[in-house]
Amino acid sequence: MEKFDVIIIGAGAAGMFCAAQAGQRGRRVLLLDNGKKAGRKILMSGGGRCNFTNLYTEPAAYLSHNPHFCKSALARYTQWDFIDLVNRHGIAWHEKTLGQLFCDDSAQQIVELLLKECQQGNVTLRLRSEVVSVERDDSGYTLQLNGATVQAEQLVVASGGLSMPGLGATPFGYQLAEQFGLRVFPTRAALVPFTLHKPLLDHLQALSGVSLPTVISAEDGTVFKEAMLFTHRGLSGPAVLQLSSYWQPGEFIAINLAPGQDLDRFINDERSTHPNQSLKNSLAKVLPKRLIEVLQTLQTVPDVTLKQLNSRQQSELVSTLHQWRIQPNGTEGYRTAEVTLGGVDTRQLSSKTMEARDVPGLYFIGEVTDVTGWLGGYNFQWAWSSAWACGQAI
Repeated sequence: MEKFDVIIIGAGAAGMFCAAQAGQRGRRVLLLDNGKKAGRKILMSGGGRCNFTNLYTEPAAYLSHNPHFCKSALARYTQWDFIDLVNRHGIAWHEKTLGQLFCDDSAQQIVELLLKECQQGNVTLRLRSEVVSVERDDSGYTLQLNGATVQAEQLVVASGGLSMPGLGATPFGYQLAEQFGLRVFPTRAALVPFTLHKPLLDHLQALSGVSLPTVISAEDGTVFKEAMLFTHRGLSGPAVLQLSSYWQPGEFIAINLAPGQDLDRFINDERSTHPNQSLKNSLAKVLPKRLIEVLQTLQTVPDVTLKQLNSRQQSELVSTLHQWRIQPNGTEGYRTAEVTLGGVDTRQLSSKTMEARDVPGLYFIGEVTDVTGWLGGYNFQWAWSSAWACGQAI
């Protein structure tokens, strides 16, 4: 039986970063993953360029049943600390929008950074290692792997959530938490596209690929101002992905299709200069033409000239375009979700060390915990911050 000081399950962002921190502090660390390579989700992220943090990271950008929990870790290891590490490794990066930072070249650079940091800490990395069972006694944690038995005083669970099962996501971390008596909040897909009911979907499928700036809101009052994208299954784009974390099945969403436009005034101005122009052609000056055509088939946009448009029709049209109410059918689920909402109840963890309060030596970090960030690098920053906090403690 091989013995280590620390065993970490999951060689993703949080697991690798935690292993590097502990290893560089002189701990003998074994890092396990069930996949063929480390950092599989990192490589897929940000269109292959890894949106590794956000300049505007703050606790308000995270959802949790215990909203104060993330504050300590985020304050102790900040976005500026990780940016400094990226700079030290000579990785060129750029800000895309809204504080989102991406590698100029490839997400592979972030994986290589983490692997180099692990090498510096003499971390033992074992891939294709499936954890069959975990037992705890006075000497610590004994893990049965496929073909080996390993032991350590401390065990860190960084096995991620259920999003992107094609990359090896499993409920292992939640099951392990429950095995040791920890509460796990129900999970669901987050940062995920919406699907739509027929017959609305049949009409909107013609818009697949059309994107436009929107202000989109959920029934709980949450609002995001970003682009929305029509797809052949429904709605996507940054605004929709953000809102999906706040939407509950059965609820409606409201979409302002023309934010920053006073459509009432616009139509009046158009009418005074081009009274015989069709309403459709006028609206095409501020909205995608294909969208106007589809809204006409849905009888949202009347098929009239501007001078034929009466005040009641105009009032209804303006109201709809500024607050288009849609009831999603659901979401695309874990297959395309970027993260998982819910997870290990953080009220049972130390916010300073990530250790389970009632199970000494057992730690949970990253996405497996009930901390979910907004789209745009916030979830990576939670991975780095929670991993750092844990890595300093183990």
